Formats: sequence, C-alpha cells, structure tokens
Amino acid sequence: MKILFDENVHNKLKFRFPDHDVLTVRDMGWAGKRNGELMQLMIEFGFDLLVTLDKGFEYQQNFIKYPIPVLVLKVKRSDYEFLLPLIDKVKIILASQLPEGVTVVSPD
Repeated sequence: MKILFDENVHNKLKFRFPDHDVLTVRDMGWAGKRNGELMQLMIEFGFDLLVTLDKGFEYQQNFIKYPIPVLVLKVKRSDYEFLLPLIDKVKIILASQLPEGVTVVSPD
C-alpha cells in the first residue's frame, strides 16, 4: 500500500510501517499544499491512503471528488511518543478493507 503522511505527522512514524510504501508530504515536495490540492496530487501519484492529525478533515473535503481513505490520528500532541500507542491500531486498520473518507484512530 502506498501511504502519504501529512505534514503534521512525525517523520519517524513512517519507519514503523516497513510493509508499506510510506512517504511524507515533505518527501514529495508538497509542503504547504492545501488539503484539496494534496488529495488531487495523491490520486495523480497513485497513493492509497492519507494519514493526518488534521481534526475536522471529514468536514473539509469532498470525498466524492476525492475517493481516498484518510486516517485521522487523534492525539493530545503531535510528538512522536503520543503517536506510538496508535501504531498497532493503524496496522490492524491497514490489514482490512479501508473505507473511503475519514476513519478516526484514537488511543482509547
């Protein structure tokens, strides 16, 4: 699976998913792109999933226009240690059929 981590997701997290092709927005040179433009680029470059910390993402995008699954990681802070408890949950989700639109992943 080809996964894109949004700018707000810590870079080190991508190394926790060695079975997937994980790139960051910075890796792609897309820093500063608005979400709609980012979703369009994801489609053009064949990405299967976006991972973000952007709370309200489901209210910001038209998932009919951009039929891409999005995982929103719900954490107190974007620091790496706050993201680590979500890794196993994300791996379980990645092993299943991802629905289009937003899936929220929280530590509880």
